[in-house]
Amino acid sequence: MDILTGQLTRLAAVNPDTAAEIIARWLHDSQFWRLAHTEPALPMLPKNVKRALEDRPIDLHGFAIRTRRDDRLIGLIGLYTIFWPHRDAFMGINIGEREYWGKGYGTDALRVLLRYAFDELNLQRVSLSFLEGNERAMRSYEKCGFRHEGHERQAWAYDGRRWDEIYMGLLREEWEAMNNDKWQWSMQKASRRNSANG
Repeated sequence: MDILTGQLTRLAAVNPDTAAEIIARWLHDSQFWRLAHTEPALPMLPKNVKRALEDRPIDLHGFAIRTRRDDRLIGLIGLYTIFWPHRDAFMGINIGEREYWGKGYGTDALRVLLRYAFDELNLQRVSLSFLEGNERAMRSYEKCGFRHEGHERQAWAYDGRRWDEIYMGLLREEWEAMNNDKWQWSMQKASRRNSANG
């Protein structure tokens, strides 16, 4: 079984030559920007996105999210900060293609990343944060086993008001208890379905 492949998505290297123009298009969507970033919206040219991708540290565990069906780049995900002495990572995810919002692609990619984090990198915990009001993200994180760990009150300012930042975390033993049997069963089911479809 490929550890970087799920039922709907696979995680792949980000190719700056082919991804820059797509990501630049996402960054012109202010709603996407606000869901993915805490900084004010700032559209970027493809050449600047490409430069940023090329300048990323080589040991950054960041991936492109691609659909299994047609290999389309739909988002980005990664363990962007890893504290190796503590085996703790801070992750982020964003789906740039709106037509894939709310259809399980982000949740599937997150499950793949968590398997990579715990089985491949041997991490003990994975943490994340998001702005209040992003109910779709919260449901996805909860499906994957994340638990609420706190709020940073009035952390960010948008639209003339202050928003809390919500923190969630997942421990290795929680992930193992929730996912091992279910993951094996779902992958076997997907494999049988793919074999039947030719």
